[in-house]
Amino acid sequence: MDTSAADTPAAEPGDGEPPVSQAFFRRPRATLEGSRWKRMVTAWRRSLQLRAVATTVLLSALAMLGAGIFLSNQIADGLFQERFNQVQEESVRGLNQVKSNFESAATTDRSSTVAFVNDTLKLVEGDGASVQRDFILTPLPSSENIYVTNTASGGLTTAVIPDTLASTVKDSPGVYWESISFPHASYDTPGLAFGTTVQLPPGRDYALYLVYDLDSVQQTLDFIHRVLAIGGVLLLFVTGGIAWYTTRLVVRPVSTAALASEKLAAGQLQERLEVHGEDEIARLGTSFNRMATNLQDQITQLATLSQMQQRFVSDVSHELRTPLTTVRMAAEVLHDAREDFDPINRRSAELLYNQVERFQTLLNDLLEISRFDAGAALLDAEVLDLVPVVRRVVDTASLHAENLGSELRVHLPEEGCAVEMDPRRIERIIRNLVMNAVEHGEGNPIDITVGQDEYAVAVTVRDHGIGMDPEEASRVFDRFWRGDPARARTTGGSGLGLSIATEDTRLHGGWLQAWGEKGEGACFRLTLPRHLGDLLGSSPLPLMPHTQLALGQSLGTGESAPYTASLPTLPTGNLALPGSILRAVPPSERATHEPPAPEAARADGRVSSAGREDDDSDDLADDEPDTGRPGGPHA
Repeated sequence: MDTSAADTPAAEPGDGEPPVSQAFFRRPRATLEGSRWKRMVTAWRRSLQLRAVATTVLLSALAMLGAGIFLSNQIADGLFQERFNQVQEESVRGLNQVKSNFESAATTDRSSTVAFVNDTLKLVEGDGASVQRDFILTPLPSSENIYVTNTASGGLTTAVIPDTLASTVKDSPGVYWESISFPHASYDTPGLAFGTTVQLPPGRDYALYLVYDLDSVQQTLDFIHRVLAIGGVLLLFVTGGIAWYTTRLVVRPVSTAALASEKLAAGQLQERLEVHGEDEIARLGTSFNRMATNLQDQITQLATLSQMQQRFVSDVSHELRTPLTTVRMAAEVLHDAREDFDPINRRSAELLYNQVERFQTLLNDLLEISRFDAGAALLDAEVLDLVPVVRRVVDTASLHAENLGSELRVHLPEEGCAVEMDPRRIERIIRNLVMNAVEHGEGNPIDITVGQDEYAVAVTVRDHGIGMDPEEASRVFDRFWRGDPARARTTGGSGLGLSIATEDTRLHGGWLQAWGEKGEGACFRLTLPRHLGDLLGSSPLPLMPHTQLALGQSLGTGESAPYTASLPTLPTGNLALPGSILRAVPPSERATHEPPAPEAARADGRVSSAGREDDDSDDLADDEPDTGRPGGPHA
């Protein structure tokens, strides 16, 4: 059915500009709406039940909308076709009857003709087949000297007759029809107009239309639409409620299992699910509980074994200190008197002395590792300059570097690098990196660079030796890892030096990272925050050598001229050693918190094989440098 569109009301003046109060509250309202939208999006992402219910309701609404449109069209077509068949039959019959009466009229004057026409048209006026019927009689434009003017019933005018229908009726004989918009006081309703030409005395042509108002049919269709809409909305609510209840039955056990999994992951190994019934959810709960029990047993067993292992290593290390001290003293006596021995015994005394020193280093490293594993390692931190620490390491390693043909080139900033650190631990880290670089530098120069920015300081040790591939670089900090067991070494490392350096760096909240490339050498970077507890976001020095700025020329003393250009601050990607930061303990408290260090194996203060002086204190600098990089015996 054709219906006219409703008129759109005109905009009132001032609609384009909001009131002052509306403009004032527009921004807070927009912020509130944005917050609500974010909450809705968050709820949609996190709630499986909400997504299931919303999807079910949306799909049901689309299905109902499609079904409603289909039913509405079918019902409308059926009602229209039924009414059309009824009115078409009676309109054709009525128009033909009126046309026949007009053609047989015997009137000769105006008054009798008008009376005859009115009497005849009253026969077709009134109720048709369940619908209201009216008529319109209008002379054709070609007619002149007519007796009857425009005549209509029901207050109709010729304006309701479409131009196409009027033109067709004027030019062609027969009965024609067209859908029209039937005017009412405040709205329009669909209707039908049937028209034909008739002839009235004195032989003049007229157009006669029968107009049917389908308002009753439209009211019936509107009622059906309202019933379908209300029924669809109620059905949507029922569907949403059913979907919510059904998904709740399924999602609730899953949510409970997710919560239990989170608690289990947080360390609450005793967490279990309640199992009811024998369905799929019950089997899931049973399997989850069995898995949790197995995990708890295995984790408990592993924790027990780990504690036993740590205690065993600590106990053995402490128990070996006294006999090892005795053996070392005896080895020193033999070593001092080796010139009085024959060549075979002299060589045996030297081997015994060197291996006892290596054993002492390994014992010290094991004790230090046991402290880290037990969480007993503490920092004796203070704000110091990092540059003197680097200089001491270079002085210690210079003799060994000269023996291997390597030059130590130090690149220092113009200003000091103040940082909160434990100097003994930091010196141990740097010394280990430098000695490793010398050991694996193949006689090439070693570049030691110190850099700083507002938030961090860094030290890089770059050698140009055999290098490492990415896999070796990722494993170089593992305990006792061997890169190339066949490679000879000149210093007695324990294979734990880089692991201890990693733990020392972790205590400071810093990064210890490695880069290497076969045939190009390797680069190790130590990055420390200016203050303990600060989080690192980048390092003052790059890790990959090809990103470094040009450094100053090497001086004869082994130091380069201070560079004036500031070193770049580059992002370092994932944190290498995020670790927890332990409390910095002053020396006065340290004796009551930290376990006793291993006794020094040498009481006479002699210089060890690495060119460092041993003493009886718990000096962390006593640990031998590790040679365990790829290509060395251990890593």
